[in-house]
Amino acid sequence: MGPAPVFTPVGHRQLTLFPATARDLQRGRTHGFLAPADPGMAAFLDEFVVDYAGRHGWGLTATKTVRRGLLVALGLQDTPGAPLRATDILELPQIGTNALRLLEVCDAAGVLEDDRQPAVDKWFNTAIAGLPEQMQHELGRWYAVMTKGSSTPPRSKARSEHTIRLYTRWSLPALHAWAAEGHTTLREITTEDVREVLPGSGNARSTTGQGLRCLFRVLKAHKVTFFNPIALIRTGPHETRLPMPVADSALRDALNSKDPGRAALIAIAAFHGLRSGQLRGLQLTDIRDGRLRVDERLIPLPQPVRERLTAWLAYREQRWPLTRNPHVFISRRTAHDTSPVGVQWITTSMGMTAQKAREDRILHELHANGGDIRRLCDMFGLSIAGASRYSAVLTHPDLQNA
Repeated sequence: MGPAPVFTPVGHRQLTLFPATARDLQRGRTHGFLAPADPGMAAFLDEFVVDYAGRHGWGLTATKTVRRGLLVALGLQDTPGAPLRATDILELPQIGTNALRLLEVCDAAGVLEDDRQPAVDKWFNTAIAGLPEQMQHELGRWYAVMTKGSSTPPRSKARSEHTIRLYTRWSLPALHAWAAEGHTTLREITTEDVREVLPGSGNARSTTGQGLRCLFRVLKAHKVTFFNPIALIRTGPHETRLPMPVADSALRDALNSKDPGRAALIAIAAFHGLRSGQLRGLQLTDIRDGRLRVDERLIPLPQPVRERLTAWLAYREQRWPLTRNPHVFISRRTAHDTSPVGVQWITTSMGMTAQKAREDRILHELHANGGDIRRLCDMFGLSIAGASRYSAVLTHPDLQNA
């Protein structure tokens, strides 16, 4: 095998006099696309794709599609030899090209410029669009701190996209109510204004309070507002959902499913209570001698789990014989790379969330051992507080009749 191909993209961008607003790539199919302006970059990427496809078990069709897509993308470049822009690549599905594969290859080859706007940015801007301009500016400052954190006092870490969406949704009803009353800035909001928009009780009061508390705490810390109007208001804790068992018929149907993926997933989750992330992260090397390695623990697999796992692995080998993905569970998409399946694939395949199957298994164990919380902690990796949540439903009628 020869040395790995090497290419260094140019460090400049050619300015365009008349930027294209939208490309009709279908016309290119009819009349042909321009040849790549940088033959050296085209040769490098073509060689790289062939090598990459071989290492990841791609079929001939997938490899051919990506090679053709790269030639089209290179022909559309305004600056020969520059990194390919992600937004340009995302236009190529209209001619039948797999944009995700192109992005994956370009990133691996070091020739991708990811200029995509994060989905959460677009979502946030849309969510606050109906608010007064000054209020939008203040919320934008909060959003910047939440997404990027702050390296200067008061220092803070960036928060996850899920947390930002959650706090925004919780705060929006109050923000729209204040805007409807004529408030144009959050600096005008008083403690009494907060009391007026807070729900009287329940989870709605708790979530609204938590969203506003985060908002005003950040804005006051960064001197956007003068004080925190919700600081002295108690909104109570979130309501907790009690875990409940899954119907026996639902588990039985899933365990006996003709879909080998569903049967294997349910078997592992129902017998061993694995989380969704653990199911997604399982690798082929974690299965050995009838045992499953999970988080440095070796779990003996009972016969029903072994049978269903064996059936899935046989199906996996027959369906994707060339895949290089090391994970136990793969999909039509991940079979061509090395990434784990997504959470939604796990949920859809199982017909329920992994959490519900896990909760059912923990409740069954709790019922069988008479409420031994320490045993739950050892078996399922729970904290004392987490295990106590399950013990609260030990006497529930549904468990008594199980």
